[in-house]
Amino acid sequence: MTVIVTDTGFGPDTFSGIWTDLAPDADDGAFQDAVAQQQAIRIQFPAFSDGRGFTLAARARRMGFTGRLRAQGHVIADQYAMARRSGFDEVEISDDLAARQPEAQWLARANWRAHDYRSALRRTG
Repeated sequence: MTVIVTDTGFGPDTFSGIWTDLAPDADDGAFQDAVAQQQAIRIQFPAFSDGRGFTLAARARRMGFTGRLRAQGHVIADQYAMARRSGFDEVEISDDLAARQPEAQWLARANWRAHDYRSALRRTG
């Protein structure tokens, strides 16, 4: 089973549409095809240290992708704000990871718009 993480915390997977799954090393043709479909893209994170998925999400949004965008796999709570800022709508994690990093840890990063270095710089400048 998996847990879906959003700005409101943990929840079940309620999406019933069709996903286009992309690996972090997806070739450019597969990536552009997924973006052109404008439906739902799920980008795999094989390890928390592999940040290529963040780049793909940001690139998809810059190309005008407005569909659902989900990070799936080894994303940790500390990366949630980065996932949201790069364009992901939600994160899908395993039940094991949810047990190791409970909902409170994810919710602590849910106000991702207010807690980034750029907003801190604007307050001090």
